Amino acid sequence: MKRLIQHGLMFGGLFEVASPALIERYNRALEHLTGKRTTLDHFHIDLSGFSPEVGDELDDMDYLNPGGCNRQIILLSTRQREAPLLEMKFSTSAQIIRDFIARNEAQLFTLTARDAVAGELQNSVYSVADPAHLLDIRTVTVEADTTTGVVRDAAKLDTLIRRFREEEDAWWDDVLVSKMIGLAQATGDVTRAPVTFETASFQQDDFWTAHHGGVYVFRSVGSKAVLANRPFPAPGIEVIDLSMRNVVATFLQMNNLVQPIVEGRGVAAADILREKLEHLAIDALGHAGHLPDAVSDRALRRAMQVHAAVLPPEVHALGAMLAWAEGRGAWPRIDSANPAYFHTLRAAPGPLRDLTNMLLAELAPQDFRQLHICHKPLFYARYAASPDTLKTWVAERLATDYAADRDGVWAHLYASDVTHPVPKVQKRVKGPWG
Repeated sequence: MKRLIQHGLMFGGLFEVASPALIERYNRALEHLTGKRTTLDHFHIDLSGFSPEVGDELDDMDYLNPGGCNRQIILLSTRQREAPLLEMKFSTSAQIIRDFIARNEAQLFTLTARDAVAGELQNSVYSVADPAHLLDIRTVTVEADTTTGVVRDAAKLDTLIRRFREEEDAWWDDVLVSKMIGLAQATGDVTRAPVTFETASFQQDDFWTAHHGGVYVFRSVGSKAVLANRPFPAPGIEVIDLSMRNVVATFLQMNNLVQPIVEGRGVAAADILREKLEHLAIDALGHAGHLPDAVSDRALRRAMQVHAAVLPPEVHALGAMLAWAEGRGAWPRIDSANPAYFHTLRAAPGPLRDLTNMLLAELAPQDFRQLHICHKPLFYARYAASPDTLKTWVAERLATDYAADRDGVWAHLYASDVTHPVPKVQKRVKGPWG
């Protein structure tokens, strides 16, 4: 993974923890949640407070997510919302944490100036050993407080203030007044600066989970279904095997979840098809051991010519579509029986866009750029198992074709109206381990 880290394609954009004050706050929260502490004097944390360096030190990459069901969080700053979420088990976790930070930004800004905020994303289940239990997940609630319990104490103080105002002889209740003063010393004036979090409960109708080989749950669509790599019995809902391509394609079309990735001729459409074709060729040549050592467009074209026999049918199908986009050929018929079918689709606009793009990336994993953008867990797993030369090509191509302008590439590939090609300028971002 060293190449990805060097190019800022892995562990990039994390929040740096280097000052003694932040490290001590992190350790207080870590001990509060897990009973453990770190001896590191410099590390990085993600959106949830997970640190790959601390996980490496503790020899436990799930130290904030035991069981992979109810993720714990450590917030040192509201700026963590700009960081990615690592070791993702549920596709909705990142947005839930960002929404929680956005809803409570003022309170979190005040509280994290003095202490860490620790908490948990609480599902309605505590174990998913049985895959059918995934369907019992309906809501996720964020519960959080400082390590010293300021939010808890503020709630107590608020209750006592109401008693003081409503009870007729409260002025003479020395015990009540003493409790109020003691709590106020820890919480401040909660009447002027409330120390409470907006209750953050999130409906979980649609999500992906890494459990049980990867499962997609779609419950807000007209034809509800679960799509799984390892199908399992589930009462009241259809379970589709992801290997049944025709059935998956029918489900996506029936629920209007997808659209063609190119809908007309032109330079932008041709660029998308050419790039996807090259990515598929790189993947095939790399696994066949025919990629040249030097990463260049000319070397790739030469390898594709010399080793055309190892190129998969998907490359030829996309080549025919590219010829049509450039006005050099007829429109090719590519249906769900064609191995290139899912390479020709992207998610339709709407609330299920990201989940659908994630599913499409898994159905067409040879396009490593789409996989990196839409399904990072699967990308990292495939990358780790790739030949060394292929790793070099993938890292270099992502650095020049994606990391240079992430937002521009996303719009180029997935926006409803693509109008311009993507700039190719290399940019590196430092992260953990340099």
